[in-house]
Amino acid sequence: MIAVGDHGPRLHRQDQDGEEVSLADYKGRKVLIAFYPLDFSPVCSDQLSVYQEGIKGELADGGITLVGLSVDSPYAHKAFQEKLGIDTVLLSDFEPKGEVAKAFGSYIDGPGIANRTLVLIDEDGKIAWTYESPSPGEFPGPDIVRQALQA
Repeated sequence: MIAVGDHGPRLHRQDQDGEEVSLADYKGRKVLIAFYPLDFSPVCSDQLSVYQEGIKGELADGGITLVGLSVDSPYAHKAFQEKLGIDTVLLSDFEPKGEVAKAFGSYIDGPGIANRTLVLIDEDGKIAWTYESPSPGEFPGPDIVRQALQA
């Protein structure tokens, strides 16, 4: 897992609309990256729906932009976003598969997915706070996400 105080690795990925997104795009703002295993799995669906309904507004009020990231393609992300009815930006770590998750220390070899990891990056691009779930089957609930507001 990436350490608090480190600079966030370079991140250049397509979002659900095929637009190129870079970590530098968030310079001057805080961004919370929610790594998750796969679109359309029941736990991932629950996680992103809970974040949209229960915590996204609180994060925005605290000056934090929420971004999701998994190994799925931009096309899968778009369909997933539409199915859930969420507006959270979803970044694709599809090719090279898991490159960003690996750089942040969230990648799980074998199944080839990201663990459920939260990484808060501050306005200067430094890691301000992290959380890693004990397993991909457990998503960090709103109370854990709220800890990022204190970082």
